[in-house]
Amino acid sequence: MKLLFCFVLMSQILSAQPILQKKDSLVLAFHQKSMLYSALLPGAGQVFNSIASPLHNHAYWKVPIIYTGLGAAGYFLVSNQQTQRSLKEEYTNRLQGGTLNPQWAAYDSPAVLQLYRQYLDWRDLSILGLAAVYLFQIAEAGAEAHFVHFDTSPDLSWSIDPVFYSNQTFGAKLQLSFH
Repeated sequence: MKLLFCFVLMSQILSAQPILQKKDSLVLAFHQKSMLYSALLPGAGQVFNSIASPLHNHAYWKVPIIYTGLGAAGYFLVSNQQTQRSLKEEYTNRLQGGTLNPQWAAYDSPAVLQLYRQYLDWRDLSILGLAAVYLFQIAEAGAEAHFVHFDTSPDLSWSIDPVFYSNQTFGAKLQLSFH
């Protein structure tokens, strides 16, 4: 799973080559700016796409969803971390004969150890969830930026015409017009 995330991240970085202009000054493409803004401040790429769009595609509505996802993952991360620390302290106190926490009094030592491992796994999943939401909002800002300048005018058309070739064969010609 981690290898998949690394592969996706590296392919996105390698495919996002900067555009060089006069005097070798570094100028980023529109989608690269959007992704950079989202990497620096989650949701900023979506706001940038909304402002820069000539038709005002209103991508800023995604910002509350992004922060809800980050907040929920962060909440579970902190909650699971605190619980696993409490369980670790409880297990250590039981082994050393210290004072016991009444919250975990109903569990025996193997059950406390099992709960500790479970909350440790949940904490790790919360970290992965936080990273997934963060990386997804960066990728979404880049994908949305590609469509900001997408032409949806009625000048897009196609036609099929008959064609007669020199060796006395007939065919069809498909013509796409992008104006």
